[in-house]
Amino acid sequence: MTTRWLTPEEQRAWRAYMAGYLLLEDAIDRQLQQEAGMPHLYYSILAHLSETAERRLRMTDLAERLKITRSRLTYAVTRLEKDGLLRREDCPWDKRGSVAVLTDEGMTVLENTAPGHVETVRATLFDRLTPEQVGQLEEIFTQVARGLQESDGDAGPPEELPWRRRSSPCSGTA
Repeated sequence: MTTRWLTPEEQRAWRAYMAGYLLLEDAIDRQLQQEAGMPHLYYSILAHLSETAERRLRMTDLAERLKITRSRLTYAVTRLEKDGLLRREDCPWDKRGSVAVLTDEGMTVLENTAPGHVETVRATLFDRLTPEQVGQLEEIFTQVARGLQESDGDAGPPEELPWRRRSSPCSGTA
């Protein structure tokens, strides 16, 4: 197989993406740690649950929405459960599954943290873009996500998607 090296333009775009992604994630994580004592992933779990009926979601569905492994979600949910921000319940329609439920305390933390989080996202990303660039950003990453989730995509078969795996390659847990 011949390696298809990146063109100079693709290399610059890739490095710009990586620098922007890492700096953006760092800024968001720092803000959330300072205001709520939690990383971005934990905030995202609370936010996703707040947007669902009855503030509850089956764990496997939550992992899919977050695009993370089930084991990573389980670890995060255990921490959030310990802090009283959510609880787990047995899944009524699947005896093997469980449901994550956002508690009133978790909703309060989310409501108190959301304004600072939104301001950080706005200041670090959207205030730097034109409305046209915002549309392009959505279009680009919708296309990338769609391609990676298709069964014939380069990511491999659907069972290789993160939320279908038991653990990530570098987590060391099952």
